[in-house]
Amino acid sequence: MTVYTPRRAARVLLVDAAGRLLLFRGFDPARPEHGRWWFTPGGGLDPGETYAQGAARELAEETGLRLTPAQIGEPVHSDVIEFPFDGVWYRQEQQFFLVRVAAHEVDTTGFSEVERGSVDGHRWWSAQELRGTEERCYPPDLAAVLARAVAGATAANRIPAC
Repeated sequence: MTVYTPRRAARVLLVDAAGRLLLFRGFDPARPEHGRWWFTPGGGLDPGETYAQGAARELAEETGLRLTPAQIGEPVHSDVIEFPFDGVWYRQEQQFFLVRVAAHEVDTTGFSEVERGSVDGHRWWSAQELRGTEERCYPPDLAAVLARAVAGATAANRIPAC
């Protein structure tokens, strides 16, 4: 029987003016043979942190983009996933936030030690590339999550260029 560590996380669908989504590529340091996968910016919440506060903090740490929780807005998707990472099994309740920027130069200098040791790249993906890729992306239905989020987007979550 697998024992799961509960975790709450905030994830960000960061979309530029060309409609491309920022994804990071990483791997599990405890299981490097498992290969690499792509995922959105974001991560676990600190104690007492709201999902929007966590999304703003994680976005700043992982991309250098500094926004307030109010600018992050309301979640556009939520789900629960179970996964192993670095020898621990997690059951993660996560909320996704859509943030639009005209453009953004990604700055990963705020990465944690774990992120520096397990994230080896990032790139902006078009919706077509995301739908057509054979590479692993998380969540597995990321292309559909993005399509629903963008279709329901309002001008309220458009942020000026950085």
